[in-house]
Amino acid sequence: MDLAPSGLPVQDSACPVPPEQRPLEEYRQLQRSWFFAWADAGPGALARALVLSWLLALAPCLLVAGGSITLRQDPARLVLAGCTAALLLPLFLLARQGLGWSYVSRRLRAERVEYEESGWYDGQVWEKPISWRQQDLLVARLQVEPVLERLRRGAALAALLLLAGAGLCQAL
Repeated sequence: MDLAPSGLPVQDSACPVPPEQRPLEEYRQLQRSWFFAWADAGPGALARALVLSWLLALAPCLLVAGGSITLRQDPARLVLAGCTAALLLPLFLLARQGLGWSYVSRRLRAERVEYEESGWYDGQVWEKPISWRQQDLLVARLQVEPVLERLRRGAALAALLLLAGAGLCQAL
């Protein structure tokens, strides 16, 4: 069995599905993407990227919050409102990553592969051989599922911080 540079087995070319539409290749493309690689690189890399995105959103959010006459007279609430609103960007980024990784997970776990031959409304379906199913299922369970779990935990934490910040803004 041949191995790709990523260490995953190379699936033979007897398949009618174009190589770039095969679930294992879509997984490799996601791994190589700079955006989706955040979650795949580990919890530290994901946390750094999310904190950086929060910091980038913080200045514009503070500027917008500063436009409120009520908040301008209460600096603590102004900063808290800006910090809370800035959490929306990391939350949206986590949602986008979750959509991408769950799409690949579904494709890896599926028994059939839907694909386009010419890319224009000619959808075909090809049933994966048993060996491909086993391999794809292993990749989905051992590689993709931990990434999805990491994204779920990150989204839950961001949502919790958003709700706590909104609650504190109301309480002050």
